[in-house]
Amino acid sequence: MNLSSIDHGAVFDFGRTSVDYAKYRDIYPAELYDRLRSLGVAADGTSWLDLGTGTGVLPKNLYNPNAAITGADISEKQISFARKEAEENGWDITYLVAPAEATGLPDRGFDTITAAQCFWYFDREKMRNEIRRLLRSGGTFIKIVMDWELADPIAANSIGLVRSMNPQWTGGEGVGDDIFDDLFPGRHTETFYADIPFTRESWHGRMCACRGTLASMDAATFTKWDAAHRELLSRCQERFTVRHKVYLTWFVMAYDIADG
Repeated sequence: MNLSSIDHGAVFDFGRTSVDYAKYRDIYPAELYDRLRSLGVAADGTSWLDLGTGTGVLPKNLYNPNAAITGADISEKQISFARKEAEENGWDITYLVAPAEATGLPDRGFDTITAAQCFWYFDREKMRNEIRRLLRSGGTFIKIVMDWELADPIAANSIGLVRSMNPQWTGGEGVGDDIFDDLFPGRHTETFYADIPFTRESWHGRMCACRGTLASMDAATFTKWDAAHRELLSRCQERFTVRHKVYLTWFVMAYDIADG
């Protein structure tokens, strides 16, 4: 994938990160899941679609056998990991490979739609139409972003190392533009902080699964970064936390009869 608005148009492919993504990016705090449940995500008798689902982090953590759950992602490799884990655990989750802007799913088929860490990859105007098409009246669309705090020294050092080797990477930029976007009328936005626990290995894995490293570096650059980052982390204690800021923006959709 390459987008002129992301990393100055550099090519990236999250499919290359699938192993690390599945292992190291399941890090959302319990408070986020509690808040999503309070907004109706995966409630009994409802239908929920998770766009840009990746390896299915949200569906597996919010799994409810009494809800109809669907995850969609453009990466076949990411979806294959999500399907495999669902099959191994007996979770009744439907996963499909599809662009978020054209899922092919039924009109007015969902009570809730989520998009976590991914909305900036989508075509905004096409998404406006697709969300309106997919959501039932009274349904809720939710955008989620969890971003490391640049004031956190471990995050700052790791990010600086990535940027020194991949200066096109723009990770962490433009969060405000995305989360405070009035995509539909009646935007609600909440933020909170979370200190996410890591070991040296799990933080290294988290950084491997970011767009600026394994998804976009050539093999030689990644090998160099990998060694340098491990050396950097060797100077940290084995266990630590990295402060993140969590953003939630949601819209409750209401349609006139004329809207169908």
